[in-house]
Amino acid sequence: MSQRRRILLGALFHETHSFVDEITGLADFTIRQGEELLRRRGDGSTVDGFLEVAAAEGWEVVPTVDYTALPAGTVDHAIFQGFLRDFAVGLAAALASGGLDGIWLALHGAMVTTESPDPEGALLAHIRSVPGCERLPVFGVFDLHANFTAAMAEHANALVAYRENPHTDARESAVRSARLLARALKEGELPRMLSCNAPVMWPPTGTGTADRPMQDLEALARRIEQENPAIWVANVIGGYSFSDVPEAGVAFALAFTGPEAAAREALDRLVLIATELRELGLPAEWDIDQAVTEILRSPGGPYIVVEPADNIGGGAPGDSTSVLRAFLRHGVENCAVAIADPAAVAAMSGAQPGEVRSLSIGGKGSAIAEGPVEIEAAFVSASDGAFALEDLNSHLAASQGSRFSMGPSVVVQAGGVTILLSSRKTPPFDLGQLRSQGIEPETLKAIGVKAAVAHRRAYDNIAKGSFTVATPGPCTSRIETLPFKRLRPSVFPIAGGTSR
Repeated sequence: MSQRRRILLGALFHETHSFVDEITGLADFTIRQGEELLRRRGDGSTVDGFLEVAAAEGWEVVPTVDYTALPAGTVDHAIFQGFLRDFAVGLAAALASGGLDGIWLALHGAMVTTESPDPEGALLAHIRSVPGCERLPVFGVFDLHANFTAAMAEHANALVAYRENPHTDARESAVRSARLLARALKEGELPRMLSCNAPVMWPPTGTGTADRPMQDLEALARRIEQENPAIWVANVIGGYSFSDVPEAGVAFALAFTGPEAAAREALDRLVLIATELRELGLPAEWDIDQAVTEILRSPGGPYIVVEPADNIGGGAPGDSTSVLRAFLRHGVENCAVAIADPAAVAAMSGAQPGEVRSLSIGGKGSAIAEGPVEIEAAFVSASDGAFALEDLNSHLAASQGSRFSMGPSVVVQAGGVTILLSSRKTPPFDLGQLRSQGIEPETLKAIGVKAAVAHRRAYDNIAKGSFTVATPGPCTSRIETLPFKRLRPSVFPIAGGTSR
């Protein structure tokens, strides 16, 4: 019997917003080490997808460390140093105790630290610097909203991006990546990577894959893979427009075994389409008062009021009060919003059902967004905020697993608005968030959602209609207003690029 292949496993996941003031620290990360990674089997994550293939292939998985945090501000560089130290210890031990046949990584691809604009590239470069790893197969999966760098391409054999936004295929993409590793091991041929950054950047609202221009680009990428079997994967990367790094924005990356000229030609085709369709990546947004007025005169519900400027999945604090203010201003009945505000949760401590207290809700996490709402609110319920996800194909499951905790949470009512107050910001990617607190979303007239595109997986199935609104906040779709300092020149629609 042949010896089992030994594959090292590690994970590093953070999407970093450079334009919020907070620093993401150690307490913000969920850290799993050693055997804890193996226990992710069945939780719907990208690591779970890899473990499925590993079991089918009979690999011996050597787990190292998994650092995962929700999108937020710049990461304290000491966190990345700690991750790299833990990973390096695991890598060295694995090499010394029987060697390795490959490495597989679950990445996001848009981390920025206080000292590094490209931690993922630094991780991959470190791997290649270790004796014995110079030619070791290095494969992995990464988020469609990565900011892909030349260093990532140089030091990996095949990194595979999600193809869907909302990211319903994150686990599937991990499976695809792991199967490519299996193919390389069986065929004895390693692909290499080539990437290119387009002169284009789109806000998250412009990167939905059911919409143009991403729909066109994904279709072209699939044709490229079909036309040239030597191209193992063609990645379309929407980019993350809130990281102030040189290589932010739309990019393309191929893993291939054929001639480099063919790969470069394929990249050129993709860049050309992205450039030609660049205007389509800047979708229009509603004035919030016009949107709410339209909802009030429309029958039935629920209608979704999408607020990308406070997009929790994009790193915003999740405590903007713009939608709450609009619902109150227009007297909307039977509606709901979720706001992350631990101080407001604490202010309701010990309240009894129906008890009314004065609250200062939201508006504390961003100087750009509207400030707190001072209101009289009636207590409905309290909980520990933990809930089971209803959908293991959601992006929340892909990064966090099958359960999530909002921290201590309360539900209050003010006027016709039901307000879910949580201690921890929670991306609105799963209806279990509301249902776990006794809020039935299908019965509501309107729901405020702090997202850009990823909420669609959960909410489109129940929505009578959807309105994406323009509000002040750190995840504004008007990315040309952001104070970029490190971005390469001539990137649309930023100053120096082709104007709107």
